Amino acid sequence: MIREANFNDVDSIMDIIKQIIAEMKESKNTQWDETYPRAEDFKKDIEEGCLYVDEFKGDLVGFICVNDSEPEEYKDIDWISDEKALVLHRMGINPKYRRQGKAKNLIRYAENLAMRNGIMYLKTDTNSMNTKMRSLFKTCGFRFAGEMDFLGKPDPFYCYDLKLNV
Repeated sequence: MIREANFNDVDSIMDIIKQIIAEMKESKNTQWDETYPRAEDFKKDIEEGCLYVDEFKGDLVGFICVNDSEPEEYKDIDWISDEKALVLHRMGINPKYRRQGKAKNLIRYAENLAMRNGIMYLKTDTNSMNTKMRSLFKTCGFRFAGEMDFLGKPDPFYCYDLKLNV
């Protein structure tokens, strides 16, 4: 069940983050590390009402932040549209729930959230070394929109967008 996150979820989210960071290091993906994302990032998302979690029998399956906050670096990307978009940030799945369609469910939730708010366009980005997220975006119908330097990381970030259809 996907729901809006609350402060009681932060410890579980950070446990998942630690596991994901270990996996990222193994695959030379520098997207997340000990400095980002932090518990404070998720607490701010909760305060702003833009963090959602998937839960199964009291266990945290995954999380996603969905808001209209676009990084400054997005301005030079060849987006398919200049209309208002919701942006996907800080998404992760508990490793024990992988390969069960949970990440797709979070993306579909974001799509429905956008449409409920009259927004028909999504944007997102991921580190070029994050092959799992790149594959997920492609599977979910996102279009590659370009690349940017981001967060001082050594590898470029790839940007993606998706026009929603009713």
